[in-house]
Order: sequence, then C-alpha cells, then structure tokens
Amino acid sequence: MSWPDHAIWWHVHPLSFLGAEPDALPAGAPARHRLPALADWLDHLVGLGCNGLALGPVFAAETHGYDTTDHFRVDPRLGTEADLADLVDRAASRGVRVLLDGVFNHVGRSFAPFADVARHGTASPYADWFVPEGGDFRTFEGHRHLVALNHASPAVADHVVEVLGHWLDRGVDGWRLDAAYAVPRPFWRTVTDRVRARHPGVWFSGEVIHGDYAAYVAEGGLDTVTQYELWKAIWSSLNDRNPHELAWALERHNAMIDTFAPQTFVGNHDVTRLASRLEEPRHLAHALAVLFTVGGTPSIYAGDERAREGVKEDRVGGDDAVRPAFPRSPSGLGAEGLPVQRLHQTLVGARRRHPWLVRARTRIHTLGGTALSYTLAAPGSGSTVAVALNFGPAPVTAGIPAAAWTPVAGDSSVDSATGVVSLSPTGWFIATTPESLH
Repeated sequence: MSWPDHAIWWHVHPLSFLGAEPDALPAGAPARHRLPALADWLDHLVGLGCNGLALGPVFAAETHGYDTTDHFRVDPRLGTEADLADLVDRAASRGVRVLLDGVFNHVGRSFAPFADVARHGTASPYADWFVPEGGDFRTFEGHRHLVALNHASPAVADHVVEVLGHWLDRGVDGWRLDAAYAVPRPFWRTVTDRVRARHPGVWFSGEVIHGDYAAYVAEGGLDTVTQYELWKAIWSSLNDRNPHELAWALERHNAMIDTFAPQTFVGNHDVTRLASRLEEPRHLAHALAVLFTVGGTPSIYAGDERAREGVKEDRVGGDDAVRPAFPRSPSGLGAEGLPVQRLHQTLVGARRRHPWLVRARTRIHTLGGTALSYTLAAPGSGSTVAVALNFGPAPVTAGIPAAAWTPVAGDSSVDSATGVVSLSPTGWFIATTPESLH
C-alpha cells in the first residue's frame, strides 16, 4: 500500500481558523506570523489518529483565499514562506503529511498577469491567459472578482506545473485542486503527468461536486475526488430515516472503489457542519460509523471532532459560521464536545487497525424499514468489518453473517451464532472478526 492508502486527514481553513483579517493586508505591511500556531495543533491531530494535515489556501489572496493573487507567496496574513516551511518540517517530524489547496481554475483580479492584461489588453504577454467575454472576462460561476483562467493556453499549464512543483520541492506531499470540476480534464492530465515525472509520490485530490467522478481520475490523471454523493446521502438519509438512499449511494461508491479510493468526508469548509445538519443529534455516531468504515480516504474538518455547529448561508459572508476562528492551541477548546472527540478517536483507531478498508467494497445484508447493515472484507485474509445502523426511534434487528464477532463500538449487541444484531432506538454497532466468513 502506498502512503495515501494510509492517510486520514485533518482539514483546516487557515485564514479563518487562525483569525486572519478578512481582506489582504496593505502593501508593505509586515507579515502576521500566524502559521506557527498550527504546529501547536499537531498533537491534537495525531491524538485523533490522523496523519495528514490538509490546509486550505495559504497563498496571497484578496479575501477568503480562493481569489489568489500570487501562487508563489504565502499570504502575509498567515506569515512567510519560512513559516510554512517550518510547519511542513514539524509535521514531517511527527509523521504527518501536508496537503496544500491549489486554486487553478480562477484567480483574483489583482493577480499580476490579469492586472497586466487589464492595463494593456491584447498587447499584454498574458493576453491568452484569460478569455474575453461580454466586455469583461470569463469568470467563475458569475463571480466578477474570480477571473477564470484560459485552460487552453499552454502558458497557463506551464504556470500551474511550475507552482505545483515549487511547493512539492519544499516538502509538501500533495494537492487539493479547487473547483477541479470546472477545469477541462485534458488540462489536468497534461499538468499531472508533467508533475509526476518529477514527483512520482505526489497525491492529487480534485474538488468534484457533480459529474463523472471516475473520469477525473481516469482521464484527468487525478488520484481521487471529493465524494459529495456519499456526503449528501449520509445526512439526508439519516434525517429522512430512509436507509435506502444511503444504500443506493454505497452501491455507487462501490463502483468508484473499482477505479479509485474517493476522498470521503462528512464536513468541510464549504458546507453546513454535520452537527447542525442532522436533525437527530444521536445520528452523529451513525454518520461517523459510515465515514470510518467504508472505502476511501477519510478527512475530518477541524471542529467537527468536537461537534461544532455552523450553518452555511447563500450570501456574502455566508461561510463565516462554518469557518470560525479557533483558540491558539487545543487547550483553549475546553471540555465541550469531548465525548464526540473520543468517539472519533475510537473509530479512527479501528480504521487504522484495518487499513485495507481504503479499497474495500461494501456488501449490504439488511435494508428495510429503518435498519441497514453491511460488511466489508479484506481480500484473501478473511478479516471483516460489520456495521449495523438503526435510523429510527424504535428498536429493530438487522442481520450480518454468523461469526465470532468482536464488538468495536456502538450501543447494540449481536448474537454471533445467528448474526442477528439487536439495535436499540437510533442504535448502531460496529464489530470485527479475523475469521473467514466463507
């Protein structure tokens, strides 16, 4: 197994997490050295059982980080390149990989090549980096301040390759590619092939919200994409007390596993936090049970491990509630949400003991009413993980294969002789066995 097969990410949006100013600092203002504070969270990350730090945007930008102005400069609101290098080094010393967030579909309007085009028009050497449209330039999803790059331009591909290689040379391990779904897949293939020639161990995760997920891997050369289908099915099926939606998504997930290990999550910087999304607080355990048992590469959005709440709104500043500032160190979190953190530790620990889950297919055994049960088996070894969930408020039973099951977590029980799981109201159950079920 390669290192990404063992990765479990803790995901942070640095600008908000570290309490940075909402807008870029004035020209010439001294850097605010905030990035070093993230090193104080490495013990927390490792204590959860994670071994990857997935950073949101850290490059110079106008506001929230996704309006990049210089891909080669750390945003002064966060610090300097030396601060980032030190964080990467300190993470590596703890066995923690670092993922950077690359925004290559669009840029901020003060991005130097665009500013040059705005001044000089077609006389600019960067004229083909952007696409004229309607008296201005093409933008990302109608946001005027986000100018879309022209991915048909070889110079744009050269720029992206140079940026990716620059930071990989400095010790980062991979990239999240923002808005990957808005970029032509052949562009990604050109870029990723060139970067892998120098950095064969790099891992690329594309943000893909909809569309043909597998095509971005097969045709675009990415390693994985964000599994939004599963994210939606988890919270939606729990709120509706309808395990059929989740079962359908798990079958779709199986088809993806045949091609790649999707990046799985129940929260990120772009969506309402899980604790706010779920109508029944006890369903939080069900969502985490699915996240840490099904195939894929899991990630935890900072704060979700303490059941932080926050609702995303469709307005200017609508991300603020899901991107709050955090204390300088974990000691400032207090005791609130500690049981949820301990549940994360239990489930991540179980995931670590069964690393083969990253590419495991899900086999459903019970689907009906409010009950869902499934197993995942390690090829060749007979090691198996079983999960049973009760979405409803009344006790139910579910079936798994009869075996000498060892309970791992949950509030329900199994009769190993028959495989019948007795699920309490909104109950859940995870068990393992090293024995063959054949």
